[in-house]
Amino acid sequence: MPEKPRIYSTKAKNAQEAHEAIRPTSLGRNPGKMRLEGDLGRLYELIWKRMIASQMESARVEKTTIDLDSVDGQTGLRATGQVVTFPGYLAVYEEGRDDPEDEEGGRLPQVAEGAQATVRQAKADQHFTEPPPRYSEASLVKKMEELGIGRPSTYASILERLRDRSYVRMEKQRFIPEDQGRIVTIFLEEFFKKYVEYDFTADLENQLDQVSAGDLDWKVLLKNFWADFNAKVGELGQIGTREVIDALDESLSSTLFPPMPDGSDPRTCPRCGSGRLSLKPSRTGAFVGCSNYPECRFTRPFGPPDAEGADGNGDRDLGTDPVTGETVWLKAGRFGPYVQLGEGEKPKRSSLPKGWSAGDMDLEKALRLLRLPREVGLHPEDGQPILAGIGRYGPFVQHNGTYANLPNVDEVFDVGLNRAVDLIATKRAGGKRGGGAEQAPLKDLGPHPTDGQPVRVLAGRYGPYVKHGATNATVPKAADPAALTLEEAVKLLAEREAKGGGKKKPARKAASAKKPAAKKGKAKADA
Repeated sequence: MPEKPRIYSTKAKNAQEAHEAIRPTSLGRNPGKMRLEGDLGRLYELIWKRMIASQMESARVEKTTIDLDSVDGQTGLRATGQVVTFPGYLAVYEEGRDDPEDEEGGRLPQVAEGAQATVRQAKADQHFTEPPPRYSEASLVKKMEELGIGRPSTYASILERLRDRSYVRMEKQRFIPEDQGRIVTIFLEEFFKKYVEYDFTADLENQLDQVSAGDLDWKVLLKNFWADFNAKVGELGQIGTREVIDALDESLSSTLFPPMPDGSDPRTCPRCGSGRLSLKPSRTGAFVGCSNYPECRFTRPFGPPDAEGADGNGDRDLGTDPVTGETVWLKAGRFGPYVQLGEGEKPKRSSLPKGWSAGDMDLEKALRLLRLPREVGLHPEDGQPILAGIGRYGPFVQHNGTYANLPNVDEVFDVGLNRAVDLIATKRAGGKRGGGAEQAPLKDLGPHPTDGQPVRVLAGRYGPYVKHGATNATVPKAADPAALTLEEAVKLLAEREAKGGGKKKPARKAASAKKPAAKKGKAKADA
């Protein structure tokens, strides 16, 4: 314990200090005495440890460099890190880290100079300088605090909005910007530059603090903000879509059209040689297209020309189909990469399924896609063909209008007749209202911790979902259904139930015979 009790003061000017801290009613109520189970016990232990740690001595850490020299003096190794000389509050509580393995790698044992070292294992690794890591949730919130953007009560909604609108995707707990997010950001910087500057947001937060303190009239603040903002919106309303696209095209010029190695114009269409490449809008997002459309149909996904699926001319010759003798192409379209057979008026095409990379495509894979849908065999009951293919909702088998989902794309190419018949029979049994069998789950997660009923991941018409009893919860787009854990599924189900999902609908009242209309006088008397 320190000599004096620790008193903490806020660092941020806009901290919301009206919120009471969460802490134990008595420090004597330690987690061992409370005997709480499950999540309640872990949550209370977290609160108790953090409270205790906040009143403990600071840890003392010594930055250390250890040099290891060989006996012959020809080999020298160096390790740089830190040695904890006094653990302090670290003995009880330590904050989580985005990269715990990196942090642990910097922790060194306490050694004495001149000590003997024994080589237990030696391995050679090559390391290259890497750019700073992308923001995680914690580091992004920390950065917003430094810039004075937002308030503690808004951070969660800001992060949620970034994901829900597909501005970013999550990879290894890091935010990776999507094309849609880049375009929106550039649009705001181009046409609403004043309102997305850090100083403007931070200054507005200060003015709101002045309003809450009674030093500034809120009507004056709103009037000053709305006068400029409304005028800017009205000005932008007079600009056509073409002008907006042209402005974005100019702003993204260095990214979309980097200089060519031979010094040629990077905007020259590689297919027709006379058209000019520029940014084009579509319902599914922006893409790069040729000005000679429709005579020239060259397209490229949004991004630089060396992005995945585009090799500088937008097309890649994968080889020749041995059956037709036509060339098989890998092309990059506005809806993503696809393969095409030949160059006729209406050539056969097939989009790359989810999980397939354009860089890994070869002639064999392309021909397998172009051969779909394939006939699995004849149904033993009616002799009609069963087909396997890839549709809007993923891989499937089909017979006489009945579609049954397959768990993965690879099974489309090797699913057998028995497996297909079984899937279709299960689909038909479970597809009828009040029917019997349920469709085969993508993954069985086990019993629910509250009632023991099974929790399963199923493939639905609009994507995968988690089912428990009468409650269905959609699996987020960024999540992999096959990697979903029971704990994550329970959380999704709880959020769904909190929104009113899973409740049984009240039984519909039986229709009764229509009674003659009552007289007006009688109705008034009853009222």
